[in-house]
Amino acid sequence: MAADPDGASPRTPRRPVQQAIEVLHGVPLFAVLGEDGLTAAARAGLTRTYGGGQIICHQGDPGDRLYVVLHGLVKVVFTSERGNEIVLRTLGDAEVFGELALLDGSPRSASVVAVESTQVFMLLRDRLLELMRQNPRLADEFLRMLGQLVRRLTEQAGDLVFLDLPGRLAKLLLQLAGRHGGAGRPVLDRGLTQSDLAAMIGASRPAVNRALQSLAARGYLTVQGQAIKLRDIEGLRRRAEV
Repeated sequence: MAADPDGASPRTPRRPVQQAIEVLHGVPLFAVLGEDGLTAAARAGLTRTYGGGQIICHQGDPGDRLYVVLHGLVKVVFTSERGNEIVLRTLGDAEVFGELALLDGSPRSASVVAVESTQVFMLLRDRLLELMRQNPRLADEFLRMLGQLVRRLTEQAGDLVFLDLPGRLAKLLLQLAGRHGGAGRPVLDRGLTQSDLAAMIGASRPAVNRALQSLAARGYLTVQGQAIKLRDIEGLRRRAEV
């Protein structure tokens, strides 16, 4: 559902432009623009709300815009030619996606799906490039963001080689807790399933279930339905070490 950039959103009492400005303040990529630049960027973009399970963008779609999660949770899903899926990562409030396709306008390398009711801000590639020409610091921050992406992918490749399945799972749970809930709080209470966890660490759902039970038996966590409670953060950190 699209919201008029200058009109009232039916899902929030705040105007979409004002809400976008508030969130963009916390996004390093846009924070360098200053108040006037942030306002101009927010007015140039569009705000949309997606229900849980809705696809925000498809793998293979034109890479013509950058997205910022204003509120909610999404998962980035890569699908092979044979139809196999892997969840590359999850993204929550004030996190950015779609940056890779902006480099050359190539098609999307993955799909993005709303895990829960999610509101996103989107800015067309041409407008972002115009802002970069006007604000060189924005281009510098964009390069830094891409550098972080490369480092994360390198780390993930290393984990697949050097960590066993319980170690990869422990590391993932710690990351999810830190980014989407805070250490010690349930990390599977926002629509993520064991199948999602499996797809994020290159495993099957039954294998992840066995790994969860193994970690639970050691007192690292408890599993209650779809919610996972982290009990021993330090123990999980030791288990996640290469």
